[in-house]
Amino acid sequence: MDIVNRIIAETLPLVPKPIVGYFSSRYIAGETIDDAVETTRRLNAQGACVTIDVLGEHIVHREEASTYAEHYLHILDVINAEKLDANISLKPTQMGLKLDRKFCLETIGKIAEKATGLNNFMCIDMEDNSCTEDTLWLYEQLKDSCSVGTVLQAYMRRSDADLDRLIPHQVNLRLCKGIYVEPYAIAYKDREIIRFNFLHLLERLLQSGCYVGIATHDEFLVWGALHLLKKLEVPKDRYEFQMLLGVEERLREILIRDGHKLRVYVPFGMHWHAYSVRRLKENPQIAGYVLHNLFKKN
Repeated sequence: MDIVNRIIAETLPLVPKPIVGYFSSRYIAGETIDDAVETTRRLNAQGACVTIDVLGEHIVHREEASTYAEHYLHILDVINAEKLDANISLKPTQMGLKLDRKFCLETIGKIAEKATGLNNFMCIDMEDNSCTEDTLWLYEQLKDSCSVGTVLQAYMRRSDADLDRLIPHQVNLRLCKGIYVEPYAIAYKDREIIRFNFLHLLERLLQSGCYVGIATHDEFLVWGALHLLKKLEVPKDRYEFQMLLGVEERLREILIRDGHKLRVYVPFGMHWHAYSVRRLKENPQIAGYVLHNLFKKN
């Protein structure tokens, strides 16, 4: 199956854009803010909250960062005006991290300040290992004055040590497995080790009193998380589950039905094609998962 998934992923750049769009439409809200708002309203009506992400990263000019920042400032206004149950997530490389760290902080800081002023929240997404230290630095610069959080990836060998650094700040943290392809020296490769580390990190976070976004579609980890929540008697206002748009919708419905807060990651933007192809190439198993879900009967 891994070979089949990889073949699917590697041939995607050769596939006509409309066909990739058909594959991706379940997982991306669309190209415009109106598309994201419509998707958010639908999810809110189903009992889910949302985090909105504008697709795009690794910019090469500061003007691009400023443009993306304006998009996010507008999104915050729309969320507020439309009374949507939604916050925002953004990638540091989209805001100029690879150009200049201080410029990135200034750009992200303006968005974080606006989110805080509107009683909203901004998550600083984690990218590949070249960004990890700077992303944690960005969070540390903003945490005392703004309503912000960040992300740790369970497959990264350094994440346990990073928790030592973050827990004293009562971090609002999204915990996920991790999606970028990393060297063995940096990241765990074995699925069961990653699962074990995910639950280990989650238990540390829950015991510390931090707010946790439990971001996984792995049913084994979902039920493992539910066991920890029950064992530790964690109040429901100290955690939420998080899932990608269009993924494991039946599991999402079960969690909502059982009274757990659940947030859906809603990406949108003009760069959906490059995003789709790159993410599927980086993670061939997702290509197979998409194909499976495309034809799966609910």
